[in-house]
Amino acid sequence: MEEKQRTYEIRTGCDRGLCRAAVGRQDRQLNTYDWLADVPGNAETTDLVEVQFKHTRKGYYHNVNNLPLKKGDIVAVEASPGHDIGVVTLTGRLVNLQVKKANLKSADDIKRIYRLARQVDMDKYYEAKAREHETMIESREIAKGLGLKMKIGDVEYQGDGQKAIFYYIADERVDFRQLIKDLAAAFHVRIEMKQIGARQEAGRIGGTGPCGRELCCATWMKNFVSVSTGAARYQDISLNPQKLAGMCAKLKCCLNYEVDDYIEHGKKLPNREIVLQTLDADYFYFKADILAGLITYSTDKRIAANLETITAERAKEIIEMNRKGVKPEDLQPDEEKRRQQENAPVDLLAGDDIHRFDKTKKKKRKKKPQQQGGDEGSRKKQKQQEPEHEANKE
Repeated sequence: MEEKQRTYEIRTGCDRGLCRAAVGRQDRQLNTYDWLADVPGNAETTDLVEVQFKHTRKGYYHNVNNLPLKKGDIVAVEASPGHDIGVVTLTGRLVNLQVKKANLKSADDIKRIYRLARQVDMDKYYEAKAREHETMIESREIAKGLGLKMKIGDVEYQGDGQKAIFYYIADERVDFRQLIKDLAAAFHVRIEMKQIGARQEAGRIGGTGPCGRELCCATWMKNFVSVSTGAARYQDISLNPQKLAGMCAKLKCCLNYEVDDYIEHGKKLPNREIVLQTLDADYFYFKADILAGLITYSTDKRIAANLETITAERAKEIIEMNRKGVKPEDLQPDEEKRRQQENAPVDLLAGDDIHRFDKTKKKKRKKKPQQQGGDEGSRKKQKQQEPEHEANKE
């Protein structure tokens, strides 16, 4: 029993990042930063409490008994049937905003909190959690025996063990009526089937993305929006399926992060089909840095030739000049030319002879050491020989 408690232990307090006014990480993608946690009387503004369970499942409950709840408390909540065990993750005013985001229109969806979990409740909880892995393996064999095209990814038992939720993935519609009967007969609990998508499955498993960071779906994303290839086109990303696909084999969710900025800045750029005409040549659109507002033009439609990078404002000026029948000398403005000339690198050896290193150096003869007594005599002989050498040169 001790080994099971270690394996299925509910982490509370600072271990789960719930201390110090909720500034730490709570539980992966269920994290909600409570920036009103240190406001006096925040918890008494509403009786609604956010409670989380396994993986991405969480619910909202009424604290009808006015329990002094805080983040990290393990509570027993109302379920159908019986009760469930969860951890309090949010209290106060922000819970009302989270309820609106969850679209809980019916008041029946919000149930009650019974009490703080007791030792008896925790014993049942650990016993139920210990059966989840074996139940998942056996349920996969049952589904395979029925010939169903589905994959059971995970099983979650309710806190009191009276109900089990089976999370499955399926590309097509599956008739699992017979499967529910077989699962109920095998495990003697109430069965609930819940379909999840590929992105939810990737977030449940976790992993590291090509950016080197942990997957967004496994850390902070709760709502998944559809991603299209249009987002890649707006950002000038090559339509390579291997690079655009994430760990879930779907288009990466991060393609939608900056697409709005790219669309807004892309409206400031001229049309790609417009050809810029100068006195030297015609320039065609090659590529663009959308956020920086820079456009690169080439003298050839298909390959990079004589590339010139100008701003979007300069491109619009040239287009307006071409409409009036005027062709500039170059794409770059006069100020830019002067700036490039001033900042151009200077060749310090431009006027030097390239054969300056070809000349051989004369070897200097080393003087032999002489005695001190003979130094004066040698100096006199050297003075006598100097006029002779000068006469020979003349």
